[in-house]
Amino acid sequence: MKTRAVYIAGAHKAVLAENDLPPLGPREVLMKVAASSMCYSTYKAYSLGAEHKRVPDDVAEHPVMTGHEFSGEIAEVGSGLTDRYQVGQRIVIQPAMGLPSGYSPGYSYPTYGGDATYTIVPEIAIDKDAILPYDGTYMANGCLAEPLMCIIGAFHASYHTTQYVYEHEMGIKRGGALALLGAAGPMGLAAVEYALNGPYQPTLIIVTDIDQTRLDRARRLLPPERLEGTGRQLVYLNTAGCDDPVDLLRGHTPHGTGFDDIMVFAASRPLLEMADRLKGRDCCLNFFAGPTDKDFSATFNFYDVHYESAHVVGTSGGARSDMLEALQLTSQGKLNPSLMITHVGGLDAVPHTLEHYQEIPGGKKLFYPWATMPLVALADLRTKAAQDRRYATLADIVDANDGIWCEEAEVFLLENFS
Repeated sequence: MKTRAVYIAGAHKAVLAENDLPPLGPREVLMKVAASSMCYSTYKAYSLGAEHKRVPDDVAEHPVMTGHEFSGEIAEVGSGLTDRYQVGQRIVIQPAMGLPSGYSPGYSYPTYGGDATYTIVPEIAIDKDAILPYDGTYMANGCLAEPLMCIIGAFHASYHTTQYVYEHEMGIKRGGALALLGAAGPMGLAAVEYALNGPYQPTLIIVTDIDQTRLDRARRLLPPERLEGTGRQLVYLNTAGCDDPVDLLRGHTPHGTGFDDIMVFAASRPLLEMADRLKGRDCCLNFFAGPTDKDFSATFNFYDVHYESAHVVGTSGGARSDMLEALQLTSQGKLNPSLMITHVGGLDAVPHTLEHYQEIPGGKKLFYPWATMPLVALADLRTKAAQDRRYATLADIVDANDGIWCEEAEVFLLENFS
């Protein structure tokens, strides 16, 4: 079986190549990938190569498939798994296997990743129950269950305490005050929607960023008016140029006492140190953004740790139960992962996107491995119509859906760009 896939072959080296996959083992599954979305973590693996903790040291000799957010269907089942899986079954992959090595698809394996037409789910992933059934037909939402899982995991991993009670109360504070800092990007949007519609129902949700364009898009997609009449409040704030953002943000909390939970979505020392000054009593500060600098640090008030029960967590990935929750909330219409998508393209667009990732604004980049199409921003579909009428139809579909990618657009792309 041949596959076309994108491989990391070292720092700043990504190649699209066609290769033969090895024969399927008895406890392996061959997956036909339908959709794959790109995370900043993929760019970090691309930029660091073997220096990345999940990328093998011999990546130059044995390149690894990229892509860890992907959905598709089973194309072949190993002889030892026919009682568990069926050909044609739609699935999504839980990439976080919890291995001591940290290895996972998209970083660590030559034949296991989402930026491919076909990929082999290996025995170690089968043993970790990494294949989840997907009942939907919109495959973009299937692959985006992975980033939603990460957000849900972060909310669940935050915790609170009661003095002299030696058990943590897991999760952000129900009905509390939540600050999402640097959060108008794709993962921040997912966090806002989960805060709005998930189980914790914070009374106050403050969303900050320094990019007004991103904030305007967030406000349009998830307007504060959704909470009118609920006793809850959603506030978007641009802290760029603000003389005293700490005073501004604390002023929104009850009696100015600070936040119960803070999540930081950018690896920025000033942002973390601002978060430190926003803490209320028993505040949990969740550092969600993963830095690339192993020496990254920021100052933190340890007086508050001792006397105010302040604490810090950091999360990466999520549990299988988090992904199942993401799929359930999506199927119920409580979460719309497609809000994160700002660009689409075919498999051929992946290397170029990695090379220019830092220069490309917007949110999630979505790729269809069976399509041939350059990376295009949804906002630019109309401008490309003069050269190619297919883009006009895509623009019509997206515009009719409030500028959000959708299943109708996916079907048209696959029928006309493959």
